Amino acid sequence: MSRANVVSFRRAAPWWTAAAASRLEIEGGARLAGEIAIAGAKNAALPLMVCAALTDDRLTLCNLPRILDVAILAGILAELGVEVAWDESGPALSGTMAGAGFGSGRVDGALVARMRASFLIAGAALARLGRIALPLPGGDAIGLRPVDFHLAGFRQMGATAEITGGEVVLSAPGGLHGAAIVLPFPSVGATQNLMLAAVLAKGETSITNAACEPEVTDLARCLSAMGARIAGIGTDTLRITGVDRLHGATYDVLPDRIELGTLICAAAATRGELRLTGASTDLLSAALPVFAGAGIEIESAAGGIVARRGAGGLQGVDIMTQPFPGFATDLQPQAMALLSCAEGAAMITETLFENRFRHVPELQRMGANIRVVRNHAVIRGVPALRGAEVTATDIRAGAALLIAALAAQGTSTLHGVEHVDRGYDNLVERLRRCGARIRRVDL
Repeated sequence: MSRANVVSFRRAAPWWTAAAASRLEIEGGARLAGEIAIAGAKNAALPLMVCAALTDDRLTLCNLPRILDVAILAGILAELGVEVAWDESGPALSGTMAGAGFGSGRVDGALVARMRASFLIAGAALARLGRIALPLPGGDAIGLRPVDFHLAGFRQMGATAEITGGEVVLSAPGGLHGAAIVLPFPSVGATQNLMLAAVLAKGETSITNAACEPEVTDLARCLSAMGARIAGIGTDTLRITGVDRLHGATYDVLPDRIELGTLICAAAATRGELRLTGASTDLLSAALPVFAGAGIEIESAAGGIVARRGAGGLQGVDIMTQPFPGFATDLQPQAMALLSCAEGAAMITETLFENRFRHVPELQRMGANIRVVRNHAVIRGVPALRGAEVTATDIRAGAALLIAALAAQGTSTLHGVEHVDRGYDNLVERLRRCGARIRRVDL
């Protein structure tokens, strides 16, 4: 990333102070014990921030995570004319954004290309401005994740959409109109983008086979708080009646279910016990019985849950990733790290992303016994992982390798830490306060 890009998003998010390049030195074998507050959900916070582009009024989002992706998106929105201000006085970050000037600036292509969630600006811009040109989205290298479903839906709503030289050019000079959209797959990004476009379109838009993830529901509820008319929230069929304008609102970002699952895996892998506050077992959906089958004890407690490895130890359990309410693909790498320490065999079947096993060679460096056949990974637990030098290739791979390093014998070096910083709010320091022996080394 160029110095200009760094200056751009740090100017928009001055609270972001993490080193641009660093590695982690992790001494394994320490038992995690203590309390950690679950941060706001990354996958909810980013689309909620884009809502600010839909109104001249102020949208205040509470419980935002202090992560690199939030800083980058704030920089992109600020470059496009959205006013951004922050409040760090509470236990969590709050941001107030107003889109009166949205469209007055230009798109910073290098920043947009860094993160996939930035493509959600397309739906808001079509609804508000009737035009936008964006680079094809980047983000984690876990699969192709094409934007075909997004573009097909925009075309049904009256927009033109062309891809030229790596850039998506969208135009709806006459405005968007309602349409009956059937998604071939319940894509989270497409559902969110089409919802952002439909709330200001003329007439009614239906989205059938919509994604039902909690983050999609959170977006629908925030838009409703801003005056949008959305029926079927939480189901796979959304009906959106366009309105002339949206107003401001104050909205709390839901707790991060992926962070919750990540920390449960970390507690169990290190034979520890963590009290995780601000979240409930309801967020875990299909992960809850999987964790129970693997030998993890999870119980509700005042203000949160307590997670620990059961007395019988960890056991292998089979997992298949599926759209919500199935087992989340974003928890698959962390579960694999956990199962590498379990007794017996397990199989993980990845159904959503074709490159979601890129963490396997890195876990194998640490002594994990994993064999991959197409979209299946067979894991045979080993008595102990060993420290090694490994590299994270995406956010969740970074979390998986961090869990494995905490459980391993010896010292590990984790490169690619910026991926962890993109998705987890100050995770290293929070783990350190619970006994983890981790040192960040700036490069």
